[in-house]
Amino acid sequence: MGDIRPHISVVIPVYGCREALYELYERLSNSLKIINSHYEIIMVNDACPQNSWEVIKELGKDDCMLRGMNLSRNFGQLKAVLAGLDAARGDWIVVMDCDLQDRPEDIIKLYNKAMEGFDVVFGRRDERKDSLIKRMSSVGFYKVYDYFTDGMVDQSISNFSISSRMVIDNYLRIREQNRSFTLFVKWVGFNQTSVNIEHAERKHGKSATTFRKRWNIATDIIIAQSNKPLKFSIGLGMLVSLVSFVCAVFIVVQYLYLNIDVSGWTSLIVSLYFLSGLVLMNIGILGIYIGKVFDETKNRPIYIIKELIN
Repeated sequence: MGDIRPHISVVIPVYGCREALYELYERLSNSLKIINSHYEIIMVNDACPQNSWEVIKELGKDDCMLRGMNLSRNFGQLKAVLAGLDAARGDWIVVMDCDLQDRPEDIIKLYNKAMEGFDVVFGRRDERKDSLIKRMSSVGFYKVYDYFTDGMVDQSISNFSISSRMVIDNYLRIREQNRSFTLFVKWVGFNQTSVNIEHAERKHGKSATTFRKRWNIATDIIIAQSNKPLKFSIGLGMLVSLVSFVCAVFIVVQYLYLNIDVSGWTSLIVSLYFLSGLVLMNIGILGIYIGKVFDETKNRPIYIIKELIN
C-alpha cells in the first residue's frame, strides 16, 4: 500500500471464532474493493485462547492491506477496539465484530449512507440472533443505563458502524479506562444516523461474554458516565431516615397515649442490621467511584502491544 493513505479502515477485535477469520477476510476484501481499492483491515488479537494470531499472521503474509496487532494479554473488547482505532489511518473507519454476525457486505450500505452527508452511521439490527439470556441482559442494561444517565439508547444499535476521520480523532481524545465505543461516539456528537441491517446467525463458536462480564462492563460504563448512583444512595438514606422517624413517633404514641408496652429488642436488632446494611451499601457505592478515580490517576497504558504485522 506504500505511502497511500487508505480511504477506509476496518477495525476488528478478535477473541474466539478462529474458524470465521478466513471467511471474514475474504468477504471483507470483496466488499471493500467495491468501495475503494485503498483500504486496510486491522485485526486486533485480544489474547484469543484459540490462537487466532497464527491465522492473522498467515493472512497477513500475502496481503499487506491486512494489519495485525497482538495484545500482550486479554484487555477486553473495548480496549482492543481502541488499539485498532489508534492504528487506523483511513478517512472512514468501520468497527465490527469477528464472528460474522456483522455481515461484511453491509459495510457498503453503511458507506453509501455516510456519503449522503453523515459523519456516523450505525447499523441497526432488525432482529437479533443472540440467545434469549443475552437479549434480556442487553434490555436490562439499557433500561438501567437510561435511568442513571437520563438518556434514551436504541437497543438495536451495536458497535457495527462507520465513522469519519474527524469523529474518530475526537473520540480518541477521550483516554478514559472504561468507555463504550457506541455510547461515547454518540456523546462526541456530529451528524449521526443509522440504517437497518441483518444480524446474521453465529456460525462458529459461542459468545465469550458471560453474564458476569456483561455486569462488570455495565457497571464500569454507568460509573464512567453518571454520578446518579451517588444521588440515589443519598435519596435512599433520606427515605430510610424518614421511615425510621415515622416509626419512632408511632412507638412513642403507643407507649404514652395507648398504654401499649413496646417490645424493644426485636425492633432494635432489625433496625440495627438494616441501617448497617444501608450504610455499607452507601460506602460501597462511594468506594466504587473513588476506586475509578484512583484507576484513572494511575495513568497506566490502556493496552500493551506484543507484536505487529504489516
